[in-house]
Amino acid sequence: MTMRMPLRLFSSYAVVASVGAVVSYLTVWLLAPALFDHQVGMMNGSGNGMGMGSGAGVQAGLRDAFRSALTTALVVGVTASVAAAVLVAWFVTRRLMRPLDAVRAATRQIAAGEYQVSVPVPAEPELAALATDVNTLGSALADTEARRTRLLGDVAHELRTPLTALDGYVEGLIDGVFAPTPDTFGSLSDELRRLHRLAEDLSSLSRAQEQGLDLHPVDADLADLARRAAARLAPQFRDAQVSLIVDADQAVAVSADPDRIVQVLTNLLGNALLATPAGGTVTVAARLGGRFGQVWVSDTGVGLAEQDLGRVFERFYRAPGQPRRSAGSGIGLTIARDIARGHGGDVTASSGGPGRGARFTVSLPLRASRRTESAEHLVS
Repeated sequence: MTMRMPLRLFSSYAVVASVGAVVSYLTVWLLAPALFDHQVGMMNGSGNGMGMGSGAGVQAGLRDAFRSALTTALVVGVTASVAAAVLVAWFVTRRLMRPLDAVRAATRQIAAGEYQVSVPVPAEPELAALATDVNTLGSALADTEARRTRLLGDVAHELRTPLTALDGYVEGLIDGVFAPTPDTFGSLSDELRRLHRLAEDLSSLSRAQEQGLDLHPVDADLADLARRAAARLAPQFRDAQVSLIVDADQAVAVSADPDRIVQVLTNLLGNALLATPAGGTVTVAARLGGRFGQVWVSDTGVGLAEQDLGRVFERFYRAPGQPRRSAGSGIGLTIARDIARGHGGDVTASSGGPGRGARFTVSLPLRASRRTESAEHLVS
């Protein structure tokens, strides 16, 4: 059976103390008589009136008495030192094992799903670092579990709406409330497409957050990708009577997956269209920004409050006052940001406040050759 750690620590301290005591005992026991004889010989050589015979007898008696007293003192001293070492070893072992036992208990609770457990931080720096790491792990797992639970609830909510609509249409067709007309089947098809899109978006989100997106970066012009995304949605802007301005004439050389980046820009343009009322304007522009190429999509729509600028990238989050995307899944911005980060870039949001429009900026690293050219241009 494997020896427990406290007993191993205690035994190691005891062995060290015992070895030290034995070495000390042997050293003193062997050297002390010789040193004593040397000192007595020097005293006899310098003395007067003492015969050689009587001096030798006295020296032998003193030596025996000294050896006996020395042995007794060493035995008592070694015994006392070992006893003290045992007590200190027990105290130190207990002091070390108490925080380790707390860490073990906490890890078992975390493994059982109790993520809110907290380990007291001891005074020892190494043990304090271990306890802090365990507490950080528990907090991270608690946050992950909370987001997982929230995601399940959000997915269930998103599924409930189209499923309820499909159930209503099917029951209406069975009961004869709805006639099996092309319009009815068109409505059924819309709800099915919404479910299909939600499934695809959830799959894309899972791959993006697990860094499993299938990216195929090539040399590309970010401005050209912006123009392509704007051309794709131009008919929808005309139908909604929203002006679309494209300011992307300057080439922005990046290394990116064109299809994925167009997906990101299409999502941002679609969101801007939904947030902008008729008569408003949406602008898409491409520029060089230091070591990054940037495309921003700005609108004159409902805008965002400051506390919503970061949260709009959360799954299924909809800022107050934002139009509900009837055909969207609510995770497009989350996927867009993950795609940009998969390229080494990012997507950020800014706004002057509610009613003052919003701007979403896509930043991607420039190609190496292009970064060199930009640096030389700045120096000159």
